[in-house]
Amino acid sequence: MADVTATAKKIITNVEKAIVGKRQQLILSLVSWFCEGHILLEDVPGVAKTMLARALARSVGCSFKRIQCTPDLLPTDVTGASIFNQKTSEFEFRPGPVFAQLVLADEINRATPRTQSSLLEAMAERRVTVDGVTHSLTPPFLVVATQNPIDHEGTFPLPEAQLDRFLMRFSLGYPSMDEELTMLTMLQHGHPLEQLQPVVSSDELLACQQAVRNVHVDEKVRQYLMQIVHDTRDHEDLALGGSPRASIALFRTSQAMAAIRGRKYVLPDDVKRVAPSVLTHRLILRPESRLRKVTAEYTLSELMAEIAVPTLDEDPEVKNVSV
Repeated sequence: MADVTATAKKIITNVEKAIVGKRQQLILSLVSWFCEGHILLEDVPGVAKTMLARALARSVGCSFKRIQCTPDLLPTDVTGASIFNQKTSEFEFRPGPVFAQLVLADEINRATPRTQSSLLEAMAERRVTVDGVTHSLTPPFLVVATQNPIDHEGTFPLPEAQLDRFLMRFSLGYPSMDEELTMLTMLQHGHPLEQLQPVVSSDELLACQQAVRNVHVDEKVRQYLMQIVHDTRDHEDLALGGSPRASIALFRTSQAMAAIRGRKYVLPDDVKRVAPSVLTHRLILRPESRLRKVTAEYTLSELMAEIAVPTLDEDPEVKNVSV
């Protein structure tokens, strides 16, 4: 796992030249990318959501495209379309922005459901079908979508089926005063994002994605994460709990978190770190729970507090592991 940890450190160090004080969110972003998942950034405007996506693309040397979602955006504006070429008298395919390796769907909830759904095949299967022809996307492929949770006028909330396609959802939050003062100094003579250079190749990132799959997950840890997901399905405040896709997501992200932290095995602490970002957007509260101001985050933390955390036995493959 040394290569995964070294790659993650290179990317984080490079991105932090442009973004201040968001180490935990950077780690979660890399966890998602190493798991071949997608990210939903839900936060107020102006907290560097777009900058994070651009900085990640620059650090890995990936192609980057931004889709500014508006109500009049069409599916073909995302996927591309076949255009008639008068010189050859044939239709030729013009690929849309979804064919980049890192795609930023800015303010995704402002696009209509029809346009939102044009991203589903790309996110789930890494390919796009246009006019009956299927086109494969170039790996590593990552969709970073943003949305403003405050402004509801003129928006189309993402349906549960599409929320479930995002591996993780998290917020960046406001910086502290010291961090914001540092940011002002950095921006005084120009934007540091323009100076970022690639520090990792696409092939190195793909190698990390393969290495993460080999992280050992003890049977007790598997039972622990499965207990968390299954308890969400029976909780009195939840109308809908985590799906099997949520179980797989929690399993994979725990592996990636362990690898980034330099271990070949998963601890229950890794599961705890990723669970809120992986599960909360997949949970639907009952109407009466919403009236009592209960949140999915609170429900999950309460539920996890009641589950016994396992202690792992010493193993030749997993030395000195204890919780």
